[in-house]
Formats: sequence, structure tokens, C-alpha cells
Amino acid sequence: MNGLRDLAAPFVVPGPCGVAVRDRLKHLTPQDERVLRAVGEHQGALASRDLKARCADGLDHSADTWAARKRELTKESSSRIAGAITKATHDQWALARRCHAAHIQNLAAGIKTLRHRLSLPLGEPGTKRAAGGYRSKSEWFRKSRRLAMLEARHTAAVADWQAGRVRVVRGGRRLLNTRHHLTQAGLTEEQWRERWEAERWFIAADGESGKRFGNETIRVTPDGEVSVKLPVPLAHLANARHGRYVLASTVAFAHRGAEWADRITANRAVAYRIHLDTDRGRWYLTASWQRPAVKTIPLETARARGMIGVDTNADHFAAYRLDRHGNPVGEPHRFGYDLSGSAGHRDAQIRHALTRLINWAVRVGVAAIGIEDLDFTAEKTREKHGGRKRFRQLISGIPTGKLKARLVSMAAEQGLAIVAVDPAYTSLWGAQHWQKPLTTPHRKLSRHDAAGIAIGRRALGHPVRRRTAPPPHDQSDRAGHRTAQAGPGNRGREGIRPPTTDRPPGGPSPSGKRKRGPSASNTVRDAPSTQQWAQDPLTHTG
Repeated sequence: MNGLRDLAAPFVVPGPCGVAVRDRLKHLTPQDERVLRAVGEHQGALASRDLKARCADGLDHSADTWAARKRELTKESSSRIAGAITKATHDQWALARRCHAAHIQNLAAGIKTLRHRLSLPLGEPGTKRAAGGYRSKSEWFRKSRRLAMLEARHTAAVADWQAGRVRVVRGGRRLLNTRHHLTQAGLTEEQWRERWEAERWFIAADGESGKRFGNETIRVTPDGEVSVKLPVPLAHLANARHGRYVLASTVAFAHRGAEWADRITANRAVAYRIHLDTDRGRWYLTASWQRPAVKTIPLETARARGMIGVDTNADHFAAYRLDRHGNPVGEPHRFGYDLSGSAGHRDAQIRHALTRLINWAVRVGVAAIGIEDLDFTAEKTREKHGGRKRFRQLISGIPTGKLKARLVSMAAEQGLAIVAVDPAYTSLWGAQHWQKPLTTPHRKLSRHDAAGIAIGRRALGHPVRRRTAPPPHDQSDRAGHRTAQAGPGNRGREGIRPPTTDRPPGGPSPSGKRKRGPSASNTVRDAPSTQQWAQDPLTHTG
């Protein structure tokens, strides 16, 4: 295909399969906070010890070693708490293992690029597919040293992978490194220590279907009363029967509260987690549960009422509405956001922009939103883009994974489907085929707006270009119908365009000016003649 890479077919993204809601634990007494801190510290120490044991097992892990670890934890907590800790440990080890594999892949990609560029002569120009040679001998020498360093890192990483060795930090490696840069972070040692300890606490419990209110360890009643089953060493702190501690605070989930109440009333599993926000000094309770996988609608059904194509950029979404034939409708829309600042600020910005996008999609009546199936894992390396530091920072700052997950979950609540398309050439072809034709003195179409049209057309199953070349012979379709226009069975495809102003049929326009109506063709070939032919009997000869 003229050197172009093959495009993946568009598909409907599966809907969410889980729910999480959060509420604040207000009006906690000093005794409540002391108990929660004691529980978090005790169970956090057990979780750290269990994670150390799991990492020491490596690839020798088995069901027997799992059972042995759980028995040891049960002595100092309970069977349910031990099960929650070991499950969290396995999830954390598996995540570290996947990250280790991605790290090895990134190192291999960097080594391949460096070897290719070092093999080229100095100053060799690059192509669209691969970078060229280095510009000078000094740059070539520095890159050769970097190649040796990456090869050493790759060898060590592969050895760790084969041995099943992973490196995990409970509390986060970034927060651990912040300890050495307290001035830049604007923290004191006491503030950092409080945040570090809070991140390493473990106050969580998995749900159990059939148990009272869906959880036996952390129980929340329909009235919002929260009670915690204390571990055995802390049983003396209980203020209720059976070693439970009832908090003075109550919760009321404003979001999905009815769904949560239905689950606990039916004794269906609900998982809970209690954590402390040290910046605000507030305690929160998070409830989560699984839902049956939302059945995605067929792709043709999603395309039936048109599509909104969305181009994701570093600071905004560029969206354009298209009808089911792929024609742009109305004006382009932009939904801006700011990805600077803290993680909470970035998340709020993305959520606000997606909310406005989804509300607009509901108002215009489409059934789906088309987005690019972005994955920048192969495009963020410094070896590929060299000195283009701003570009690398740009693509690294776009939260593609979180953005897509949040968009899918938010759109599912409004009955909208998400259609993911191949991102190849959308900006290039959109600007080539749509930017100039749609630009008017009153509308300046950007490259991102044109990319939104390209994404929407690809999601609808149409080619990006506006029309194909005319058929041979003449302007009729005797040689075959055009492939990039409405089919012959679509009503109104050759109809008269409605007037720009509303006026009764045959009446004057609101401006008082006469508007010329459509007229029939004057050629015999295009329109049949209305003349009546009759034979003169006087000219008839027998």
C-alpha cells in the first residue's frame, strides 16, 4: 500500500466492569483516629513482611508457599485480613513484573535505534521511518558510550527477569526519593514522615457474598454505620461485641448510593478501603464492587446516528460531529484542560473536559464517540527523537491510559459507545483533505479539528479523503458508483438543499428579496418534454 503501514480495524471499546465510590469520614473522635492509626500500622507491617517473603520466593512461588504465608499472617490478624493482604501482595508483585517487562522492551528499542544510527555515516539524512546518522564525531562518541550503558542495563534487567527478581517499594518509589529533596518538594521531615507512614498503612478488606452487608471485616450498614473487625493483638481496643470497633462517623454515598444500598441489602460483596489524606487531614472510605461486563453494542448500531470524532492533544480535545455518511455537521468544538500542577488537579481537569464532551454528545443525539487508540510507549524514547525534548515531554504528559479508561466509564453511564480507531495518519490526512475546504473567512479550521474529522470518518468506516476520482467516460455512474459518497439507496442524497432562511412554500423570504427556486433542466436528455404531440388529419394522405 505505497509504503504505508496497515491500519487496524475500528472496534467498540468494552464497557467498565467495576465501580468505586468514596465518602469522607467526618466527625471522628480522637479515639477513633488512634484506633485507625493502630490498625493501619499493624496491618501495614504485616503487608510489608508478606511482600518481602513473596519477592524472596520469586519464580518458586506455589500454592503451598501462599498457604504457608497466609497461615503465618492469620496468627497476628485474622483469616480474612490475611487473605486480603496476600491478594494485595500478589497483585503488587504481578504489576512490578509487568513493569519490568516493559522496561526491558524499552531498553531493547533504544539499543536498536542507537545501533542503527551509529552504523550510518556522519550527517546521513534520515527518513520518515528511521532517524539518520549523527551530526558530529563528538555526538557519535557520546552515543556510543550511551549504547554501552544501555546494553549493560539490558543485560542486568534480563538477568533479574530470568531469576524472577523484582523491586517494589511499598509507599511508592517517588515518595521515597522525595526524602532526599524535601526543600524542592516544600516539605519538612515530619510532614514527609507522616505521608510516608500513611501510604504504607493497610486498612482494606475484600467483600464476601453471603456475609452480612457484603463484608465481614469492614462493615457498613444501610444507615451508614462503619465498624472494623480488629486484629487479634488489638482486640482490647474494641468497643462492640466480637472484637469490633464502631466509628462515631457515618457515611452516605451521594454517587451511586442507591446501587451500593441494593448490594449490601442483598448481602453481595463490597470491598472497602480506609485511608488518610495527610495534606487535608481527612479520612476517607472507598467502596468498590464488580459489575457484570457491559455488553457493547454492535459497531453498525454505534454508527447509525453519526459519530463525534475526537482528537486528543496536550491541552484540549478537538471534536467534530459527523453524520452517518461522514459529512461534517455544524462547527468544531474544543474542550480545553491544563495538565500542569498536582495529580489531583490534572485528574479534575480531564474529568471536567470529558464531562463537557459527553454532555455535548448527548445533546446532539449521537450514539458513539470515536477516539484514537493511542499508545505512546514506543515513541517516548530519547534515542528515537534525539534533541526534541519538548516533543518527548508533550507526548509523555498525555495520560492516554487513564483518559481512555475514564472516558469509557463516564460514557457508559450516558449510554454512549466508544469506538477506537488506528491513529496512523489522522492528522496528516485530515489536514490534507479537510482543513482547506472547510476554512472560511468566519471559521478558521485547525489541523486538530481536521484530525477530528479524519478520526470520525475512520470510526464510521469511511475513507478519510473527501471523494474518489470521478468515474471514467463521463459524469454519470455507468462505470460504477463512487466509493466515497452516499450509496444509491440513501434517501435525500441528491435532494434539493434547503434554503438558508425559513419561509412558507411560495412565499417571500423574511428579507423581502426573492429567492430563485429550483428549475428543471432544459435539455431533452435530462428531462422529458411536456409537449403533446398530435397528428393533423388534414395532412394525412390515404
